[in-house]
Amino acid sequence: MKYTIKDIALLANVGKSTVSRVLNGDPNVSEETRQRIQEIIHKVGFEPNRIARAMRGATDPVVGVIVTRLNSVAESQTLSAILHELYQKGITPLIVESQFQPELVLKHFQLFKQRQVDGIILFGFSQLNLDILKSWKGSLVTIARSYPEISSVVYDDEKAVEALMFKLYMQGHREIAYLGVKDSDETTGKLRNQSYLNFCQKYELSPNLIKVELGAESGYQNVGFLFEKPISALLCASSSLAVGALKYMQEIGQIRPLACIGKNEMLQFVVPKLMSLDFGYPQAGKGAVALLLQQLDGNKNIEQIRVTFGQL
Repeated sequence: MKYTIKDIALLANVGKSTVSRVLNGDPNVSEETRQRIQEIIHKVGFEPNRIARAMRGATDPVVGVIVTRLNSVAESQTLSAILHELYQKGITPLIVESQFQPELVLKHFQLFKQRQVDGIILFGFSQLNLDILKSWKGSLVTIARSYPEISSVVYDDEKAVEALMFKLYMQGHREIAYLGVKDSDETTGKLRNQSYLNFCQKYELSPNLIKVELGAESGYQNVGFLFEKPISALLCASSSLAVGALKYMQEIGQIRPLACIGKNEMLQFVVPKLMSLDFGYPQAGKGAVALLLQQLDGNKNIEQIRVTFGQL
């Protein structure tokens, strides 16, 4: 159980303000009351909310942020929104990378514990299991992947693919190829791949799908396999894959209408007719900060925010 100042006050039979004064070293508290409160704090393992104390000038609040890759176009958009929200609240971010390695997440947890961060916002990934996340005893919010008993912000992967496919279908395309990500990636990969296949089955289209590693180079190296079949349009699971696909199509002189999930300013500049959708990355960042601040304010409810994507 994560205790709050209110819980400590109830156990000690005093007001919240008295507990706060003890935490802040206020001399205007009787020694008997101080000792009783400190004994309860020690017994239950209470860790004071540094953000709440910072509001009173006691210390600077810090929030740890664990991204998978700092060079990810998608995550950088979400991270930018997170930083904007944290700075607005006077909170200092401590940013690290997981590089899709669970063992690195554990090391970052140790670092954050040493630095006494107030809470963590973590970009989830398939290899990261619930046991590792539950080893962190403080406030935690995940992005992109949901876990039982942990508040999270998730994207609408399946409907995003469906929306793009329907747009291409309504434009008359019937040979829509899909450059996807390997199923080991639960969201960008498995969920989006299945959505593509479901659409093909529903509208009686012949699937033309390949699953690759996430990244422009992987897209460039593998998209050629899709061109072994007729293609009227190409849909990519991410904007980075679309960058690689575009390079390949330019080199072989077979440009096809291109669509992808997520906005990429440079790609849109190069491909004026690029079909893409705003996947809600900035909204995810704002939502994650809001959920974390609720936890730090004593709200113990587990919540999930599903971000809706923008109009095509």
